[in-house]
Amino acid sequence: MTPEHQTLLDSVPAGAGARIEEETVGYRHGDVTLEGYVAHDAAISERRPGILVVHDWTGLRDYPKVRAQMLARLGYVAFAVDVYGIGIRPTEHEQAQAEAMKYYGDLPLMRERVRAGYEQLAADPRVDPERIAIIGYCFGGSAALEFARTGAALRGAASFHGALSTHDASDPGDIKAPLLILTGAADPVVPDDALVAYENELRAAGADFEIISYSGAPHAFTLPGIDAYRPKADARSWQRLTGFLDEVFA
Repeated sequence: MTPEHQTLLDSVPAGAGARIEEETVGYRHGDVTLEGYVAHDAAISERRPGILVVHDWTGLRDYPKVRAQMLARLGYVAFAVDVYGIGIRPTEHEQAQAEAMKYYGDLPLMRERVRAGYEQLAADPRVDPERIAIIGYCFGGSAALEFARTGAALRGAASFHGALSTHDASDPGDIKAPLLILTGAADPVVPDDALVAYENELRAAGADFEIISYSGAPHAFTLPGIDAYRPKADARSWQRLTGFLDEVFA
């Protein structure tokens, strides 16, 4: 874990008596082997809410695992899903872009890969399967919103600096879960017109949504250790997430 990731993790102290455990979990989608990551507090014996964490376009690396541990410190069972498949963890910008475009260009596949993780988490005996939410970062934020379109039995879906893809008017989706969209006001991936178009689509679909735009925040503003990181926007967006989770799981 990098020092930046450690600082991020330490921003959420573990409670007294907590025993945070982590494990790698193999699962499948059709013929594809996936490898996710679970973090939970072993000191909690009863079933509790589960949260899916969807990675950015570099795949399931340390960052989403740190976010899963942060959620585990709050008492959730967090499952960081693997959309790409075991061993596919791009290291170069071009590789990550090419891998992500496979799913941006095939939204049904993106949704089903997330569903595989959802089903894995729902089957976890530590989880209350009727209390599951999803969050995602960058690519993962887009994937979280796309999965919410399927009408999945989610308590909520949150996107951090995810691309906002509008759909045909005839395909509003069956959005049942409340949506929390956290975006950067200086994000070229989500310019103002794209944000307005997405909001109009959600409004037309009758969705329950909240959109927060953080001043001066570029794309990937929650990722520590890179130039785009904005600690104030990161802290504010995390605080809003925790309030959102308290609300949807109440």
